[in-house]
Amino acid sequence: MDITIHQAFLPHDDPQASLAFYRDTLGFEVRQEVEYGDQHWITVGPPGQPETSIVLHPPFADPGITDEERRVVTEMMAKGTYAGINLATKDLDSTFERLQAGDAEVVQEPTDQPWGVRDCAFRDPAGSMIRIFEVR
Repeated sequence: MDITIHQAFLPHDDPQASLAFYRDTLGFEVRQEVEYGDQHWITVGPPGQPETSIVLHPPFADPGITDEERRVVTEMMAKGTYAGINLATKDLDSTFERLQAGDAEVVQEPTDQPWGVRDCAFRDPAGSMIRIFEVR
């Protein structure tokens, strides 16, 4: 089989803040922006990797979502437990410094984990957990 990761979806509740974080702080390319009514989808991805993207989507776009589901999703986003993604870099310390200088919310400074990886963690503007692993 020849299967690759093409897109991952992360929620956003403020398109401008998410765009600033993913484009300006992480340095991702903006691949597409789609507006439908008052909802906004933004597709971003790392430069030089056009086959891999993150779609930042409004979490309540599904017309079938109930008020209770909306409440739960809102609470989980606020706590940072609704969504997340793992990214990778060859230079974790430089990446961490750049993100910290960009006012990203630091969750964990670069740490050697007991399971053998070195990583750090941030939250994006919607509360999603962004873990960045160092790959050597």
